[in-house]
Amino acid sequence: MIDAVDSHILHSLQVAPRAPFRLIGEVAGVSEQTVARRFQALRRRGVVRVMGLVNPEVHGQAAWIARITCRPDRVDAVAEALTRRPDVSYAHLASGGAEIICTINAPIAEDHGPDLLPRRLQRSSGVLGGDMSLLLHPFSAPWAHWTGFGPPLGEEAVTLLTAHHTPPAPGQRPTPLPPKEEDAPLLAALAEDGRASYARLAQLTGWSTHRVARRLETLEESGTLYFDVDLLSQRLGWNLQATLWLRTAPASLHGAGSALVHHPEVAFAGALAGEHNLMAIVICTDAHDFYRFLTTRLATTPGIDAYTVSIRVRQLKQAASLITQGRLVHWPGG
Repeated sequence: MIDAVDSHILHSLQVAPRAPFRLIGEVAGVSEQTVARRFQALRRRGVVRVMGLVNPEVHGQAAWIARITCRPDRVDAVAEALTRRPDVSYAHLASGGAEIICTINAPIAEDHGPDLLPRRLQRSSGVLGGDMSLLLHPFSAPWAHWTGFGPPLGEEAVTLLTAHHTPPAPGQRPTPLPPKEEDAPLLAALAEDGRASYARLAQLTGWSTHRVARRLETLEESGTLYFDVDLLSQRLGWNLQATLWLRTAPASLHGAGSALVHHPEVAFAGALAGEHNLMAIVICTDAHDFYRFLTTRLATTPGIDAYTVSIRVRQLKQAASLITQGRLVHWPGG
């Protein structure tokens, strides 16, 4: 469990992953040294990781949500193979341990094989079936994140953290530019530690700190590079994670998705092209808390006609982190 200071530190990182400890301390009401000490403790415990990641769109890829049903005696082997793939993220076991749910980055065009992974898996003796749905649109409000772990920051604090970073307006997203070959050491370092200092990045790349700062700014502004924060919710006292597969009429889709993402229990909501056209990842403390969410938050969301639930049994992988012995661990191939 964490206290209010840790909560404010984690929320600050979600809002501004590379914000200086001095600034985080200002909004959290503690010293720069306290923020640094608390963050390093959380990181050592494998509770949080900050990473710089390359946008899959750079390689012409889109996100697909896969549901793969396995034989119980073979699910561990299939899960191990999936989590080691660099195009797979956010993987976990669900439905009593016989279903693997994951995000796969793959092209949309059929000749490139967006369903190539399921076809390969179906040749495995351990796979009983698979389904992939294209993620059409992730729903989020500016700076919206899962903050159920504790008291979130106020609007003034968020404004201070984001004073020099404004998200693009709808319809004005930049076209991601492919990284250059010379960017490889920089991107590898940021994938391992998204908060690496300019001095450390300069040491690893052989560049000047000024060149590092300028290149980071260019990669971010073009949409090629983005920073993400992995949190291990179960280590924060939130032991129940569920994937909701929802159905809504097309006219209600955007409104329902936009409403869901504002609930503190919702870590993610997205529109899908599949049997269910809306999904949500919900994080709660226990079954009673999840029941409260279903009967209050979800029940009052207009436009949802039906839903099914997949309960997470075991987390395998997040954005670029493997989960090993209850800790977030960097995987170089992620």
